[in-house]
This record gives sequence, C-alpha cells and structure tokens, in this order.
Amino acid sequence: MPVWKLAVALMAVALMLVGCGRDDPEAALQAAVESLQESIESKDTSRLMDLVHHEFNANQEADRDWARRTATLMFLRHRNVNVIALNSRSWIDPTYPDKGYSEAQVALTGAEALLPQRLGHYNARLEWWLADGEWQLARLNWD
Repeated sequence: MPVWKLAVALMAVALMLVGCGRDDPEAALQAAVESLQESIESKDTSRLMDLVHHEFNANQEADRDWARRTATLMFLRHRNVNVIALNSRSWIDPTYPDKGYSEAQVALTGAEALLPQRLGHYNARLEWWLADGEWQLARLNWD
C-alpha cells in the first residue's frame, strides 16, 4: 500500500477538531486527533505509534507494524508533509462509549521544499478505542 494513504488518513483525523480538556470523552477524543496530527507533522514515529492500538487494522489487510514502517518511510522520503481536511467530524458511539469515530475528506501534500511534489485526495474513516483511559487508533479505512 502506498505511504500516502496512511498519511492522508492519519492527518485527516488530526486536523478534524481542536482538542479541549480530558474530562469529557469527546474532548479527549479530539485531543487524540490533535496529537495524531502533531506527531505526523513533526515526523515523530514513536509518538505516532503511541496513539496506534496494538490491534490496529487498516483497510482490513494492514497491521500495526505496517503502520510503523509506512510512517517511517514517508517521514524519510519527504521533508515537509501537509494535510488539508475538509468536511471533517468526530463523535463517540452512543451505544459503546469506549469507541469513537472520525471522518474527513483529506488532501495530503509532500515536498522537499515549499512546492508540493506529491498530492493525494482521500476519504478517511477512523475508529478509535478507549484503552487505559486514552484514545487509540484501532481501525483506519480510506478510498
């Protein structure tokens, strides 16, 4: 799978909402989304993987190790990575309060300087699980 697909989806979620305090589960989910964005933009693989659940699955075929390798490759390949999220939203499942969801249309660019060398547009859907009081990305799908 192309590196860009993972990056687009992760960055889409990150740009969706601005985080608030952690007393409210929805605010905590928003803070996780923001942290995801920051880890990608700062190209911090370790911090990124702290947000990825140990049962992570992407498009029903890629696992957590794939996410780590793909992010590392993207971070090495591009000096600058930017994302633009449109029509984004996040919410907590009303039936299962330990599950949250995020959706967005995302444009992702990568560059070595100011002008983008790569551009992709994706519809990203993310599922977050509450694990030990922290939201972690468990499922990622895109088209």
